Amino acid sequence: MLDVFTRKITRIQGRLLPGEGERDEIHDDHERRLESLARLRAAAEKCDLRADSDQDLVLLAEDEVSLLEGAGGEWAELGEAIRDFRARLPLLRLEDFGFSAEVEHPLEEPNPRLRYLHSGVEASAFLSVECGSVYKFYLPREEKRVGSVFGFRMGAETALQADAELGSYRGLLEKLLLIHALGGAATEAVAITPEGILIAKQTLGEPLSQGADTSRHLPPNLIEIPSRFLRANRDHPRLFFLDGVPWLVADLHARNFVRCEDGELRVIDLVAAPWPRAMVPRDPLMAEWLERVLRDPDAGALRSAPDDEL
Repeated sequence: MLDVFTRKITRIQGRLLPGEGERDEIHDDHERRLESLARLRAAAEKCDLRADSDQDLVLLAEDEVSLLEGAGGEWAELGEAIRDFRARLPLLRLEDFGFSAEVEHPLEEPNPRLRYLHSGVEASAFLSVECGSVYKFYLPREEKRVGSVFGFRMGAETALQADAELGSYRGLLEKLLLIHALGGAATEAVAITPEGILIAKQTLGEPLSQGADTSRHLPPNLIEIPSRFLRANRDHPRLFFLDGVPWLVADLHARNFVRCEDGELRVIDLVAAPWPRAMVPRDPLMAEWLERVLRDPDAGALRSAPDDEL
C-alpha cells in the first residue's frame, strides 16, 4: 500500500499490526538508511564538505552538487550518495502533510488531515484522519540537534553515569530502529522537511494511564544492568544487543508504551545510545561482564556471586 502523504510504499496502516515479513522489511529499511547516511558522511568528507551538524547532511538536496559531478571522482560519488539518501528519507514540506504555509507555527494550527494527539520534549504526535496511523514530528532544537541520546561519563559511585542530552539525526534514526527491533510499535521514518523536522510513522495503539507501572512489561530481550556498572537519569535502564553491539536503552515509562490491537503492550519511544566501548577498559569487571552477558543474558556481574549479593 502507499502512504497517504508521501505516496511511497508503507507497511503501517492504522491499528493493523504488520506481519513478520513486513516487520523484517521495515527493519531492513532502517538499517539501509543508516548505512546510506554513513556513506553520505564519508563522501562529504572526501570532498572536504565539512558539516557543523549532521542536520547539514540530512538536508542536502539531490541537485546540491550537480554542477560539480561532471568532474567525476569524489564529487560524482557524493552526488550519488545524496540521491541514495534522499530516496530513503525524502525532503517534503509541512504543506504536504496538510499544514498551512501561511502561519508562523504551523504545527500548532488546525490541520484537516492530521488530528493533534499530544506533544513531548522531542516530538508532537498526530493521528491521520485518512489512514488512522500516528505521525510524529521531531522538531530540531538548539544547535541543530534533534531528539535525545545518552551521554556518558565516569561515575562517582558507579563505573558509568549516563545522562540524557540533545541528540543527532543519526541518533534519532538509530532510536527508530531500536524501537522496531525491540518488538515495539511498527515504526517507519517517512520524511524530513527543509526546516529539519523529521517525520516518523507508527501503528496506533491505546495509551496507558499516566504513572502506570511498566516494570513487568519491558521487552523480554532487555538485560538488567548491575547497579555497580551504571546509573542513568531515565526509567528502567537496560542493556540491549543489536547484531552483537551493546546499547543502553531507557525511559521506558508508561507514556512510552501503548496497548496494540492484539492486546500486547509495545514501546513507542525511548532514549538510547551505544554502550561506550572506549570507557569499558577502565573497568575490567564491566568488560568481562559484557562478554559473558552477550552469551548468557542472565549472567551476573561476578562469575561467582549473584547480583543481589553485590
